[in-house]
Amino acid sequence: MSFSLVDVFWIVFWIFVILIVLQPVLQRQGIEFLRYQAIREFEKQRGSRVILLIHRQELISLLGVPLSRFISIEDSEQILRAIRLTPPEVPIDLILHTPGGLVLATEQIARALIRHPSKVTVFVPHYAMSGGTLLALAADEIIMDENAVLGPVDPQLGNFPAASILKVVADKPISDIDDQTLIMADIAQKAIQQVQAFVRTLLMDEIPRRKIPLDKIDGVIEELTTGKITHDCPIPAEKALAMGLPVTTGLPRSIYNLMDLYPQPGNRRPSVQYIPTTYEPDVIK
Repeated sequence: MSFSLVDVFWIVFWIFVILIVLQPVLQRQGIEFLRYQAIREFEKQRGSRVILLIHRQELISLLGVPLSRFISIEDSEQILRAIRLTPPEVPIDLILHTPGGLVLATEQIARALIRHPSKVTVFVPHYAMSGGTLLALAADEIIMDENAVLGPVDPQLGNFPAASILKVVADKPISDIDDQTLIMADIAQKAIQQVQAFVRTLLMDEIPRRKIPLDKIDGVIEELTTGKITHDCPIPAEKALAMGLPVTTGLPRSIYNLMDLYPQPGNRRPSVQYIPTTYEPDVIK
């Protein structure tokens, strides 16, 4: 069978089209394989179940619209399933990189973590703010990068901190306050009480052993839930340790390797760029 130049052209053209279509699929499968391989290797090193909760800003297909990710009901369903699949005698390692999210989903995950009979360790390579900090409080040990941060867990009503709403009501005569603000203040008071009760539940956890001295608990609750600092104020490892939280620094190298497999979407100009290799002192001379 002989082919003309036109036939060869169309054969090559359709092979090229198929490769273009399949390339993203093959790339995704390749990175998924690397992720599972890295997770399995870390599990073997630690003798644990490893769960990752990583939220990046993603782009909606075709439109390129930024989509911020946060702790959702779907996340809680998946993590609860992973915990159910973990035998009681197997420790859990949770790798957190999140700005927070839904209170319902966060509380479900945190309650499941404190009920797990074996040790729960949370790793924070960069940040675990708001709901992410609540999940960290459910752990028996929090291991952070020396530059990583946690954050306050004070309730927010819409765009307003609950503590600030209560301050308005306390500072102004009630005759000068509209009904909507008074209703919000009532909800704000309840929200703060609910969060404080939940944080106390997490810190009182004694399974498999007590993680924080009893005399430190009230101070932690005061610092994290009352709006003394803004909701996005970073709490570095040194401050968290001074508060009495079970924090240590020094992440295993494999945590950073795992994070490299969850990059920010790359179809835009990078705002940070460098040569990704370790330098010896004489390299840059």
